[in-house]
Amino acid sequence: MSQGAFTVRPLAYGDLPQVMSIERRAFSTPWSLAMFVLEISKPSGVCLAATDALDRVVGYLICARYDTVWHLMNIATEPDLRRHGIARTLLTEMIWRAGTESEYTLEVRTSNAAAIALYQQFGFRSAGTRPRYYRDNGEDAMIMWRTAPTATTGAAG
Repeated sequence: MSQGAFTVRPLAYGDLPQVMSIERRAFSTPWSLAMFVLEISKPSGVCLAATDALDRVVGYLICARYDTVWHLMNIATEPDLRRHGIARTLLTEMIWRAGTESEYTLEVRTSNAAAIALYQQFGFRSAGTRPRYYRDNGEDAMIMWRTAPTATTGAAG
């Protein structure tokens, strides 16, 4: 899938050095390399990389399947390239690959208004909070669910 200056493809083990670089700059409590290796090794997951014209990773997404529900576990873009449609395209591709009729869940920091707004555009809705979910500062996580397709899925970029 192409979107302007980037392409989305399956995430590969060879992408992990670039993924780790983005991860460390994007999150105060980054995933470990082992966590990424574990998720990529699961055949049922959807693990995607957004790459630029030189095949450099500019964003990535990890979504795991648990029984009948998909859990969006990690999504990040190169900090300097945020708000360029990368996350939106990764989410669109995830839903296309995992199924438009599937159920999805995720957790997001309650202070992350931009991410919450993006998820809402894809039909995710708040379903409560996980108190003190984030270890770095004890912030709550909003639990969001997407239980049915909506007319705005994958809309405007």
